[in-house]
Amino acid sequence: MEIVLLCGSLRKQSYNRKLLNTIKEHAPSHWTFTEIAIDRIPFYNADVEERRVPDEVTVLKEGLTRADGVIIVSPEYNNGMPAVVKNALDWAASPPQESPLPKKPIALAGASPQGAGTVQAQTQLRQTLIAIDAYVMSGPKLLVGQVHTRVEVEDEQITEEGTVKRIKKYVKAFDEWITTLSE
Repeated sequence: MEIVLLCGSLRKQSYNRKLLNTIKEHAPSHWTFTEIAIDRIPFYNADVEERRVPDEVTVLKEGLTRADGVIIVSPEYNNGMPAVVKNALDWAASPPQESPLPKKPIALAGASPQGAGTVQAQTQLRQTLIAIDAYVMSGPKLLVGQVHTRVEVEDEQITEEGTVKRIKKYVKAFDEWITTLSE
């Protein structure tokens, strides 16, 4: 099963990168991963799209087209999703008749030092993805609050037992979600 990963944090040692690494570590063995970098995608502009779709956008759309499912791991900035994530989704959704996102199984995850995790960012992401007609997994939600207490600075993954247990439940549910939608 081909899973595309999008990370909404651009920082190399971000908590969301560590969450993404932990998801990969505990995913089913039949999953393969392609992470698509979204940091170099230019801001969406219909004039640019009309002239020539940027190569970074072509890579994004081709990867999403091949994917059996997509996991978006994103922080929350000022009570919302990062601009880089929204921008990638705007490009992927345009033009609508060629978008790879409708009916695509998508799962959301995020980590934050705040207590509520990334609940508001995930709410915005969910609204955007529903408008695009993607199939967003309703649960279990993966909101890792107070993440700084769940990982050592030098670790590449989250190791706190309770969080790892939730991650395992999350990847199992997403695997079942994709399988159900493909039947």
